[in-house]
Amino acid sequence: MSLRGVRNKKDQILSEEIQELSRKGNFIHQENVELYKKVKLIEQENMELYRKAYGARDVSAANATGFAANHGFTVSRDVHGPIQLQLSPPAPQNSETAETATESR
Repeated sequence: MSLRGVRNKKDQILSEEIQELSRKGNFIHQENVELYKKVKLIEQENMELYRKAYGARDVSAANATGFAANHGFTVSRDVHGPIQLQLSPPAPQNSETAETATESR
Protein backbone atom coordinates (compact mmCIF):
# COMPACT_ATOMS: atom_id res chain seq x y z
CA MET A 1 0.00 0.00 0.00
CA SER A 2 1.35 3.41 -0.92
CA LEU A 3 1.87 6.31 1.48
CA ARG A 4 -1.09 8.09 -0.13
CA GLY A 5 -3.30 5.04 0.48
CA VAL A 6 -2.23 4.86 4.13
CA ARG A 7 -2.99 8.58 4.61
CA ASN A 8 -6.39 8.23 2.95
CA LYS A 9 -7.24 5.23 5.14
CA LYS A 10 -6.12 7.13 8.25
CA ASP A 11 -8.22 10.17 7.25
CA GLN A 12 -11.23 7.92 6.67
CA ILE A 13 -10.86 6.24 10.06
CA LEU A 14 -10.44 9.57 11.85
CA SER A 15 -13.43 11.01 10.00
CA GLU A 16 -15.59 8.05 11.05
CA GLU A 17 -14.45 8.39 14.66
CA ILE A 18 -15.30 12.11 14.63
CA GLN A 19 -18.77 11.36 13.25
CA GLU A 20 -19.34 8.69 15.92
CA LEU A 21 -18.23 11.05 18.70
CA SER A 22 -20.49 13.74 17.30
CA ARG A 23 -23.45 11.32 17.34
CA LYS A 24 -22.65 10.33 20.91
CA GLY A 25 -22.36 14.00 21.90
CA ASN A 26 -25.74 14.77 20.35
CA PHE A 27 -27.29 11.79 22.13
CA ILE A 28 -25.83 12.86 25.48
CA HIS A 29 -27.04 16.42 24.92
CA GLN A 30 -30.55 15.12 24.20
CA GLU A 31 -30.44 13.02 27.38
CA ASN A 32 -29.33 16.09 29.32
CA VAL A 33 -32.24 18.13 27.93
CA GLU A 34 -34.68 15.38 28.96
CA LEU A 35 -33.12 15.15 32.42
CA TYR A 36 -33.34 18.94 32.75
CA LYS A 37 -37.06 18.77 31.98
CA LYS A 38 -37.50 16.02 34.59
CA VAL A 39 -35.59 18.04 37.17
CA LYS A 40 -37.73 21.10 36.44
CA LEU A 41 -40.89 19.00 36.85
CA ILE A 42 -39.65 17.54 40.14
CA GLU A 43 -38.62 21.02 41.29
CA GLN A 44 -42.14 22.26 40.53
CA GLU A 45 -43.69 19.30 42.38
CA ASN A 46 -41.40 19.95 45.34
CA MET A 47 -42.44 23.60 45.37
CA GLU A 48 -46.12 22.58 45.38
CA LEU A 49 -45.48 20.19 48.26
CA TYR A 50 -43.56 22.93 50.06
CA ARG A 51 -46.55 25.24 49.60
CA LYS A 52 -48.89 22.61 51.02
CA ALA A 53 -46.62 21.92 53.97
CA TYR A 54 -45.55 25.45 54.90
CA GLY A 55 -48.10 27.69 53.22
CA ALA A 56 -47.80 30.11 50.33
CA ARG A 57 -46.16 32.78 52.51
CA ASP A 58 -42.85 30.88 52.67
CA VAL A 59 -42.60 29.97 48.97
CA SER A 60 -41.06 33.29 47.99
CA ALA A 61 -38.42 32.78 50.68
CA ALA A 62 -37.73 29.30 49.35
CA ASN A 63 -37.31 30.71 45.84
CA ALA A 64 -35.04 33.49 47.07
CA THR A 65 -32.74 31.11 48.92
CA GLY A 66 -32.50 28.62 46.08
CA PHE A 67 -34.78 25.84 47.29
CA ALA A 68 -33.41 23.29 44.79
CA ALA A 69 -29.78 24.28 45.34
CA ASN A 70 -30.15 23.84 49.10
CA HIS A 71 -31.59 20.36 48.72
CA GLY A 72 -28.76 18.48 47.04
CA PHE A 73 -28.39 19.73 43.46
CA THR A 74 -27.96 22.74 41.25
CA VAL A 75 -29.24 23.20 37.72
CA SER A 76 -27.91 25.36 34.92
CA ARG A 77 -30.72 27.40 33.36
CA ASP A 78 -29.41 27.40 29.76
CA VAL A 79 -31.67 24.93 27.91
CA HIS A 80 -29.79 25.20 24.63
CA GLY A 81 -26.35 24.63 26.11
CA PRO A 82 -25.05 21.59 27.94
CA ILE A 83 -26.88 20.84 31.18
CA GLN A 84 -24.72 20.58 34.28
CA LEU A 85 -25.99 18.92 37.44
CA GLN A 86 -23.82 19.06 40.50
CA LEU A 87 -24.17 17.32 43.85
CA SER A 88 -23.74 19.42 46.96
CA PRO A 89 -21.32 18.26 49.64
CA PRO A 90 -23.00 16.51 52.58
CA ALA A 91 -24.05 18.77 55.43
CA PRO A 92 -21.90 18.46 58.55
CA GLN A 93 -23.54 16.53 61.35
CA ASN A 94 -24.40 18.23 64.58
CA SER A 95 -22.08 16.93 67.35
CA GLU A 96 -25.08 16.31 69.63
CA THR A 97 -26.74 14.19 66.93
CA ALA A 98 -23.56 12.12 66.49
CA GLU A 99 -23.19 11.62 70.27
CA THR A 100 -26.84 10.56 70.62
CA ALA A 101 -26.47 8.07 67.77
CA THR A 102 -23.33 6.63 69.37
CA GLU A 103 -24.95 6.31 72.80
CA SER A 104 -28.04 4.56 71.42
CA ARG A 105 -25.96 1.69 70.01
